[in-house]
Amino acid sequence: MRHFILLLVVMISLTWSQDMRVAHVDSRIILKKYKGASSIQDQYDQKLAKWEQESNLLQKEVAYLLEQLDKQSLILSEEKKQELEGELAQKEATLGAFVDKIYGMNGELVAENQKISAPLIQEVRAAINEISLQEGYDMVVDRASGAVVFWKAEHDLTQRVLDELNATKKP
Repeated sequence: MRHFILLLVVMISLTWSQDMRVAHVDSRIILKKYKGASSIQDQYDQKLAKWEQESNLLQKEVAYLLEQLDKQSLILSEEKKQELEGELAQKEATLGAFVDKIYGMNGELVAENQKISAPLIQEVRAAINEISLQEGYDMVVDRASGAVVFWKAEHDLTQRVLDELNATKKP
């Protein structure tokens, strides 16, 4: 661990001593103010509104069945009560499956967001790369995410770090 920290300090010192030009952007501001992003956001919002309507309808159906069971449970026959409970369980399962399908970790919401935003992100990165090369920047950092969005290959120390680590690693 000490070797890693020492190596990191040395690399940072070497990098800054080479008069490296670093710039930064804020992707949140770019995406908020870029005119091309508004149509993409509108598409996404329309899709989201459709899913929210479907979800609300399913939630209302579940709430209605719960209310029916609550109000009528004393006067319903056991057979009718079980029928309503079965219908309620089915609606709850349908709602749960819908929510998972749309809003789950690998749901359609995430997929749609990626599908719609990928071309926009590529466009923004292309603009950053072009400006960075024109103005001679070595690296550009995104303030919104902390990610490096542009770098000159000549400043990539990945292989040097791997070589150093592998050289000190004992078999």
